[in-house]
Amino acid sequence: MTTDDKTDSKTNQSVTQTETNATTESATNATTDDRSGDQLVTINEKSDQNKLKEESEAKADEPPQDVHMKSAESLESISTSDLKTLVTDGSNESTSEEMVNFKLVFNKTNYDIVMGEKRTGLELKQKIQTLTSVAPAMQKLLLKGIPVKDEPTLKECGIKSGVKLMLIGSTLNDVMAVNSTTKEDIKEEKTQTSTKEAFCKQKQHKKVLERGKPEDVMPAWRNGRAPLPPEPLYGMVNKFNNKVRLTFKLELDQLWIGTKERTDKLQMASIRSIVSEPIEEHPEYHIMGVQTGPTELSRIWIYWVPSQFVDAIKDTILGK
Repeated sequence: MTTDDKTDSKTNQSVTQTETNATTESATNATTDDRSGDQLVTINEKSDQNKLKEESEAKADEPPQDVHMKSAESLESISTSDLKTLVTDGSNESTSEEMVNFKLVFNKTNYDIVMGEKRTGLELKQKIQTLTSVAPAMQKLLLKGIPVKDEPTLKECGIKSGVKLMLIGSTLNDVMAVNSTTKEDIKEEKTQTSTKEAFCKQKQHKKVLERGKPEDVMPAWRNGRAPLPPEPLYGMVNKFNNKVRLTFKLELDQLWIGTKERTDKLQMASIRSIVSEPIEEHPEYHIMGVQTGPTELSRIWIYWVPSQFVDAIKDTILGK
């Protein structure tokens, strides 16, 4: 073997040894990388398990959710537009009823009242009680001489803005004062009534009736009832045979008894009583006495009153 051959042989052995060392080192590195990967997987798994455990413990420590919280969450789910719709619907219902503004006259006092036109007459009387202390059962509420009933609505009764209502009634104190009348007074009144003769046969009235029925007397009929007309009642006479007209000023709570010479303006609250009887030969007409004082001497006598208006006159003035 020559020197060159020996040199080449050593060179080949050195290259072979180098390749062997490189292969061994690569295998060792691969083994090391595998072990490192296994360790990272194990660490990640432990970290995930710790997180799950912490979350489980946190949920266990939380208090149970309150029912009200759930209700609040459910309310939050309602959209803003839905809430606006609910509010609008409610407001439409409340504003669909038209309000009426009118006046009430009672004992020279005016009251301004505002109510919905769909309220009933009874609801109106209950409101009036808070203003006047007159209970609904004791109220006689009149619109142009026509009583306001309990069941119909204000609109059905004809009550609208600008009208005036007339209240006739008594408070509980007034009723108690009337009931304090003694038994002796009642007996005396009954005795006087039983001994008196009919108006038509009394001398003071016969003189007036003998002059006959006035030419301009109003038409009348027996056994009838009619509300007071809007215009004054006319064609009647007083004890002096002077023409008389009756005007009912409900807004003033007054009865005007007018003649050609004068007009007496009487407060309705000052009128104690009203008596009347049909005229025998003309029963469609009445003799009527309006008593303003404590005795019969204070009666103002009116003749040839149409019988169909007698009840309305008494109701308007006395509230019965």
